Amino acid sequence: MDTNHKIETIVRTFNMLPHPEGGFYKETYRSKELISKEALTGSFSGDRNYSTAIYFLITEGNFSAFHRIKQDEIWHFYHGDALEVHVIYPDGNYHCHKVSNKITSDDVPQLVVPAGSWFASTVEKGGKYAFVGCTVAPGFDFADFELAERETLLKTYPQYKKVIEQLTRTQ
Repeated sequence: MDTNHKIETIVRTFNMLPHPEGGFYKETYRSKELISKEALTGSFSGDRNYSTAIYFLITEGNFSAFHRIKQDEIWHFYHGDALEVHVIYPDGNYHCHKVSNKITSDDVPQLVVPAGSWFASTVEKGGKYAFVGCTVAPGFDFADFELAERETLLKTYPQYKKVIEQLTRTQ
């Protein structure tokens, strides 16, 4: 089976939709139980589910643009080529993590991106696609999602100009 057919099969099999930050996604889990807004710390605008999970697919030549959420996000590798997750941590440090099934000192099958970090993702150079999952707790809500504006991120982190210009869509 050629790569394009594999990608089409994954999108069709899991009824995936285009994601606003890039790639495709399908929500697979949303807990029924809720955490009340009053019990949450930070600036959550309302109640949140205990946890949510999605499938996520990113392909060669596409990227998931820099964004951040108010929760920790756990990435899980399923299939394909390594996923590069570019993270600018709240303390201002940057690191490119590789999430894959290649168990090496540099690649991991699971990665936690801490709440409030700016992050983006790409398929490793030379790769065709990465099929992964993401789990968020408290559960994901688009009210907690912030897509980076290129100029704002560049003013805050000018030392990361190259990666910010590559992985943002908005000025």
